[in-house]
Parts: sequence; C-alpha cells; structure tokens
Amino acid sequence: MTSPKPRVVLGVSAGIAAYKACELLRRLTESGHDVTVVPTEDALRFVGEPTWAALSGRPVSSSVWDGVAGVPHVRLGQSADLVFVAPATADLLARAAQGLADDLLTTTLLTARCPVVFAPAMHTEMWEHPATRANVATLRARGAVVIEPASGRLTGTDTGPGRLPDPAELFEVARHVLARGAAGRDLAGRHVVVSAGGTREAIDPVRFIGNRSSGLQGYALARTAVARGARVTLVAANVALPDPAGADVVATGSAEEMRKAVLSAAGDADAVVMAAAVADFRPAGYHGSKIKKADGAEPEPIRLVKNPDILAELGETRRPGQVIVGFAAETDDVLANGRAKLARKRSDLLVVNQVGEEMTFGRPDNAAVVLGADGSATEVPRGPKEALAEIVWDLVAARLEPLSPD
Repeated sequence: MTSPKPRVVLGVSAGIAAYKACELLRRLTESGHDVTVVPTEDALRFVGEPTWAALSGRPVSSSVWDGVAGVPHVRLGQSADLVFVAPATADLLARAAQGLADDLLTTTLLTARCPVVFAPAMHTEMWEHPATRANVATLRARGAVVIEPASGRLTGTDTGPGRLPDPAELFEVARHVLARGAAGRDLAGRHVVVSAGGTREAIDPVRFIGNRSSGLQGYALARTAVARGARVTLVAANVALPDPAGADVVATGSAEEMRKAVLSAAGDADAVVMAAAVADFRPAGYHGSKIKKADGAEPEPIRLVKNPDILAELGETRRPGQVIVGFAAETDDVLANGRAKLARKRSDLLVVNQVGEEMTFGRPDNAAVVLGADGSATEVPRGPKEALAEIVWDLVAARLEPLSPD
C-alpha cells in the first residue's frame, strides 16, 4: 500500500514576488505533493486564480464562504502536513502574529497543527521595521519557521534584504521541514555559523593555491539548520552554488578573509560548524603581476607559510556553552588522525571522512565518522550529504545548553 501524498497548503499573500510562488508550486506538485493554494484576495491581483488552479490541479479560493458545507476554514489547516506562505508580506505577518482570522489563509494558519513556514518578501525598510521584527519574533516563539529573506534587487531600483529567495531553495526548505515533521524545530532560537567551500591563496593575479572543495556539504548543513529553525550565518569561500534560502551568506576568498568572517559571526553563535576546506598554507609573497614563463628556465620555487588555524582558534576563544564542530578530510589512518585532530583543536565534534579522487569533494554523497570529545563515535554510512548534515545537527542539538527563558 502506497503512502498518501504529503498535503501542503501554499499560502500566497499580496506581494509582487507572488509570481515566484508559481515555480515553488510546480516543484511541489511535480515531486508528488498534494498542494492546495490559498491566496489572499489581493494576491489574486498579481497572479490570477486560473494560474493557481492549473498548476495545482485543485480549486482555488480566498474566501471562507466558498464551499461552506465542507468547512474549509477549519479543514484545510487540520488536514495539512505543512503550511508554507510565500511570499509572506509585512501585512500577512502582522495578521498572523495577532491571530486574526479575516480570510481563508489566516483561518487556515490558526487551525494548522502541522509545521508552518513563512517566507517573507517586502522592501528593506518594511522588513527592518521594529513592528515587523516583533511580529517575526512572535511567530518564531510560537513554533513557526520564519526564514530570513534574501538580499538583492527589489521592486523598482531598490536593493537590499527583503527579496524572496529562489523557488528552488524554498522547495528545499519545504522538503526538509516535511521530512522532520513536528520534531523539526530543535534549533529554534539558536544562531549557528557554518563555513563552506575551499579557500584560495593568491600567487599572482591569475594563479592561486586551492583545493577541490565544492561547498556542497556546508550548504547542506546550512539548509538543514534553517529548516530546523536556526538563524544561520553561512561563510562561503569560492562556492558556485545558489544561496540557501534563509541563510545570511558572507562571501570570502582566502583563509584570512574566512577567519575574520567566522570569528566575527561566532561572537554570539550557539554553534560553529567548520565544514570549509581551509588551505593550510599560502605563498609567503604575492606577485603583483603575472609570473612569466622564461624560455628554458625552471620557475622559481614558491615558499609557503602557514595559514591561521581557524578551528583551533575557535576552540581556544569559544564562549561558554558554545559547541564547536570541525571537519577532517583524511587520506589514510583516518580515525587515528581524526582523534588526534579532535584533541588538538579542542572541538566538541569532528566529522572525519576519507577523501581522494572521485571521493567526497564535488559529489552529492558522503560517508563519515563523527567523533566526540566525550569518546563517542557515530558512523554515518554513505548517503546524501543532507543525511550527514541532519546527524551532525542531531549531535550538536544534544550538546547545546537549554535556552534561558526571557
């Protein structure tokens, strides 16, 4: 017997970004979800009812008075596995925070006992207004996942935070929240920092020393943390991947740039996960112009010096209660080297995996052993990098001190 399709209510409020929700709807339906679109009345000014009905294959209504015999204002929320509002305008966030029930979408939000996700989209001034920030805090305190908007081009010529994230990344949030169900918000109220990618150390304007890291594992960690309710700062080095929805992405290049960004973000972080491949060495000097190849002559040796050890510095300067997680890419004596590194770096956890040609870097899957400072060892069989990310956060969450009541 096949399991029923996950039931998703896609709420759409009245913002210009409503057109992006069409792509989110398509991804949900094509991946086997049963989606009912519930727009606000004004949202239909941006995208009409025929579009939503055609893409979802279901009737669309914004009124509590349609199909009254079926009590839709109660049944939709009661039967949903996920309610996902995209875009969520400042007005919709305010009405949801106040518990208003003046249309089908807000009544659905009040009756929902499943996970609820809001994807805000509005102008920067509206997003940063104290009223909106208070409404977001209220919704998060009640158990909703309110993801951070992206920064970028807004309506007209304005730019800044407030842009609806890419629909493909919103779909990933929906998928992760559905997979975890009611247990998904164990990182709510937490700030986590994740590093990703590989640093590059410049030799001259066109050459560098680097590594094979793609950033896929770090980005999987960021996505899963967002879905579990965390505020996520993602420090990324040389990654050609779309920004995970809800994460604050800080772009860096070299090890020193990453060090500054990570230490700055870690000041108030509950956990720091160093998934990036940080170059151990950099050229002692930088050539301001391209090094020329001389006919018949061997190139001058490039002298290397050590880069800062970011993980060790985090272990030395951590604030009380902060959980530090490192990654160790090893080619031989994997566990022995991992145990030594765990102690040397003063980390709480160390994710150890074997690397090499066609292994780990750039691949969608990973296998690892997560070593704990308490002597534990959690083996993670080869599987999607998201699966490893979930286990890492499980282990982190178990080590976090309880949040103090405010």
